[in-house]
Amino acid sequence: MSSGILRTDLDAIVANWKALNRLSGQAEAGAVVKANGYGLGAVRVGEALASAGARKFFVAQPEEGKRLRQRLGPDPAIYVLSGHMDRDVNVLREADLVPMINSLDQLTRQFEALPGLPFGIQLDTGMNRLGLEWSEWEAVSAVVLEQNPVLVMSHLACADEADHPMNGYQLDMFRKMTDGITAPRSLAATGGILLGPDYHFDVTRPGIGLYGGAPFTEAQAVFTLDLPVIQVRDLDQGEVVGYGNTWQAQRPSRIATVGAGYADGIFRSLGGRLRLWAGSVPCPVVGRVSMDLLTVDVTDLEEVPDALALVGSHQGIDDLAAQAGTIGYEVLTALGLRYRRSFAGG
Repeated sequence: MSSGILRTDLDAIVANWKALNRLSGQAEAGAVVKANGYGLGAVRVGEALASAGARKFFVAQPEEGKRLRQRLGPDPAIYVLSGHMDRDVNVLREADLVPMINSLDQLTRQFEALPGLPFGIQLDTGMNRLGLEWSEWEAVSAVVLEQNPVLVMSHLACADEADHPMNGYQLDMFRKMTDGITAPRSLAATGGILLGPDYHFDVTRPGIGLYGGAPFTEAQAVFTLDLPVIQVRDLDQGEVVGYGNTWQAQRPSRIATVGAGYADGIFRSLGGRLRLWAGSVPCPVVGRVSMDLLTVDVTDLEEVPDALALVGSHQGIDDLAAQAGTIGYEVLTALGLRYRRSFAGG
C-alpha cells in the first residue's frame, strides 16, 4: 500500500501522564486531548488515560467533547476550553460538558441557557487571548462564586521558558485574582508543571508532554511513522529531481520516491533539510516536498527497504520541528488523515 503507517504506543502516553501526575504533587493531573489528541486519536488516547486513572479531560470545542463522552461514559469531567457559542448550548447539555467561561457574554449565556449546570471560569492573567480580565472579574466574581464554578483557571504564556519573567508575573496575577476562593484552581499545563509546586494549585493540565514533546524532556516517545517506498530509480550525474529542478545529482545517484507529502503534514519548507531513516542510516530528502510524494537520496544504502522512517528512534517530533522552524505541537497536529494507524497497549 502507498500510505504511511503511524503506530501509537498508548502505554507510553499513559507512562508520560503518570510521570506528570507525580510531578504535579498534591494537584490532580487532567489530560488535554484537544485537536484529536494532538493528532494521535483523542478517543483511543482518552480511553487509555481513563483506564489509567485520569478523571479530567480538556478539549477545545464542544464537538470534540461530545465524541469523547460517547466513548468514555458519564464519569470523567470533560472541560471545553473555548466556552460556548449560541449553537453549542444543546451539545454542552446533552453531552454533560463543562464550558470554561471566557467572557461576560458567555457568562450571561451560561446563566440564561444552562442554569444550574456545571461551568468553569477562565481568567486572563496577561496572555490577552481568552478569559475574563481583572476589571471584569472584579465586577462579577461575587455572583459567579455564588454559583460554585467547578474550576477557575488561567493559562501561562511562556512556561516553556523557565526563566521568563512572564511566568512569575502571571502567577502573581492569578493569586491576586483567586486567593481566598474555594473553587479548585488550575494554572499549569506541561510547562507549568515543570516550573514547580507554586504553579500547580489543585488541577494541572498536561498536554504536549503526554505526546512526547518539549519541554518535558523525560517524556517517552509515543509513536513511529514509516513511509512506503513506491519506486526506486538510478540517475546519472547531472540529472535533476522534482518540481523546479531544485536538486541536481552531483554523482551517479539512486533516488527513492516515497508515498507522503505536504498533504500528509510534511511541511513543504522541509525540502532540502529533511532526512528519512533506514535503520541507523540517514537518507536526505532531495528536491521539493510535493503534495503526495517525497524523493529521497538512497545512494549510500546497500539495499533499499520497503519503507523509510520519518519518526522513530533517530528522529522525533521536536527534531522535525527544529528543521521546519516550528514547534512539536504543529508537527503533531498536522499529521495527515491518510496514514494507516495502529495502536499498541492501553
